[in-house]
Amino acid sequence: MNIKLFEKLHGEGKLSLESLERVKTAESGKLFSLHWELKTLLYLGVLLFSGGLGTLIYKNIDTIGHQAILLVIAAVSGGCYFYCFKHKLSFSRHKVLPPNSFFDYILLLGCLTFVSFITYLQAQYTVFGYNLSAATFIPMLVLFFSAYYFDHIGVLSLAITNLAAWMGVTVTPLNILAANDFGDERLIFTGIILGAILVGAAYLSRMKDFKKHFAFTFSNFGVHIMYIALIAAQIVFDNVIWFLPIAALTVFFIIQARKEHSFYFILISVLYSYFSLSAAIIQLAWHSSFLDEGLLMLVCIYFIGSAIALIVLLMREHKKLKAHDRV
Repeated sequence: MNIKLFEKLHGEGKLSLESLERVKTAESGKLFSLHWELKTLLYLGVLLFSGGLGTLIYKNIDTIGHQAILLVIAAVSGGCYFYCFKHKLSFSRHKVLPPNSFFDYILLLGCLTFVSFITYLQAQYTVFGYNLSAATFIPMLVLFFSAYYFDHIGVLSLAITNLAAWMGVTVTPLNILAANDFGDERLIFTGIILGAILVGAAYLSRMKDFKKHFAFTFSNFGVHIMYIALIAAQIVFDNVIWFLPIAALTVFFIIQARKEHSFYFILISVLYSYFSLSAAIIQLAWHSSFLDEGLLMLVCIYFIGSAIALIVLLMREHKKLKAHDRV
């Protein structure tokens, strides 16, 4: 291998610096890892296969037939689950590594196709009647079982999403605000209950040391959902009293985050509580009988001063946890 040739290509802009470093590493006899590159390609492969299968079915639905489509989806899902049951390692309450590099992706494909199978069955034949809860409840149980039995965090995220759908809440990152009508009182209280369930599940996972590594995923969904629901209640009901449970939750989450050395949960807790506090101050100023230019000036000074204080606080917290930050 001629290293000078690669350096020349890099100088001409035909080879990236990262690629050059890898060539030099290989030339010196040291190994370098392709772990994340391969994982990314495998995940993309699963998503492209699922999307391609859906596109193929959509374009040829008139010629293929519904029964044939269901048979193909069921065969793919059943084959994936058969492979996973055959090659799985023994169940453990702690983290279990996959038996091979392809296991997690085959399980993910099996779960995605299973959800597609149930959805297609309900949409085409209405096998669960007009009770949509049953159509989401069954996939939710299967996904939670698969996540715990095969120890798969990605499937756990799918299960939580199905749990939220069963309760009537959309929790996908792009749609959590756009697809939910947080002006609906029922949806607000459902979101609070769902968030509490997920945060409680994370707490029990740590306390009972049962799939402890699932705690972050439960907390990540639960914290965001609970804060959004509580802030929605504060704005919709136009009552600053809702800031009190938000403040209490923030204290609780920060204490837990410090124990876990997680700056991420400190960050989101502080930002949500700051938004709630700012909304409460605006509400108080708006409903004040002394609303004048002086009060508006004080509100503007608050925003300037609080923004500076917020940055200083987050910088100090990050500095404290930097050595042990696990995000």
